[in-house]
Amino acid sequence: MLENDPGFSLWLDFVERDFLKNEFGSLLEAGVVRGATSNPSIFASAFIQSDAYKEQLETLKEKRPKEKYEALAIEDIKMAAQALFPCYEVGRDGYISMEVDPFLSDDAEGTIEEAKRLFAAIDEPNVMIKVPATEAGYIAMAELMSTGISVNATLIFSPRQARKSLDAMKHGLDIFENSGGRRAEGVLSVFVSRFDRLLDPLLEEKGIEPARTGILNAANIYNIVERNHTPGIRTLFASTSVKGDNLPADYYIRELIAPHSVNTAPLDTIRAYLKNPEKKAKLPTHIDEIDAYFELIESKGIDMEQVYKQLTEEGVEAFRRDFKTILEELE
Repeated sequence: MLENDPGFSLWLDFVERDFLKNEFGSLLEAGVVRGATSNPSIFASAFIQSDAYKEQLETLKEKRPKEKYEALAIEDIKMAAQALFPCYEVGRDGYISMEVDPFLSDDAEGTIEEAKRLFAAIDEPNVMIKVPATEAGYIAMAELMSTGISVNATLIFSPRQARKSLDAMKHGLDIFENSGGRRAEGVLSVFVSRFDRLLDPLLEEKGIEPARTGILNAANIYNIVERNHTPGIRTLFASTSVKGDNLPADYYIRELIAPHSVNTAPLDTIRAYLKNPEKKAKLPTHIDEIDAYFELIESKGIDMEQVYKQLTEEGVEAFRRDFKTILEELE
């Protein structure tokens, strides 16, 4: 995808059964994407809007809503994992992510139990379990990695979340490798565009260039991960779609091209990126530039610690809301 930079990888932030049976294979054969991600919002849209699940749902009438949800999701994730396995087999990513119940975000034991159960039910090695970057989540990340389950640390907004996720995943990975384990990997999903949707109106009022906060925050976290020098753990840039017409559709892909990184994006965003001839590495960004920017916006009254807290809470709540919607629809 990027000349002279094989470490940059695109993953598709979309899962839907008819798509997996048809167009997904073409994208893989063309080398466009090397992985995929899902979340409760994506599944909510797929399960509610697509007719592809009706036949399976007929066989699940006697099941409880969460059992129905898991049956549908597991089949999709297994299908995606099998399609991605050739990439995984040759060491070129090949992962599909599935998230634990977002209502378990503050329950380490519950997260670990559900993650192990889902991983066993899918029964494919190239599945990453998504765990939110909460205090309970850090405990779960370490435990899962220590048993050889690859982890996608999600809903990361702050450098503190990134460091704690990184420490937890590295601790688990060290235990796994020292016990003779051969392959487990991790990604830190850093959410990007939500910063700009929240802050840009205020920054523009203050005469500060918009659409830079999410990029530079992500660049800072990328530097933290790279300084750690752990090949099996990478930064994954998420929340990379553009809302409205004020930015190019592929803005958050192009501005975050970097070695040893992943960018997960919706299909339309990836298509826009493929049409754009500019595919040069933009990261790493020097720490002086990053520090100067955050000093500037904080001097204008932006409290980044409060921003991190707000976006994290909103992210967890959004996934819980979408998960609740799925369960209500499957009642």
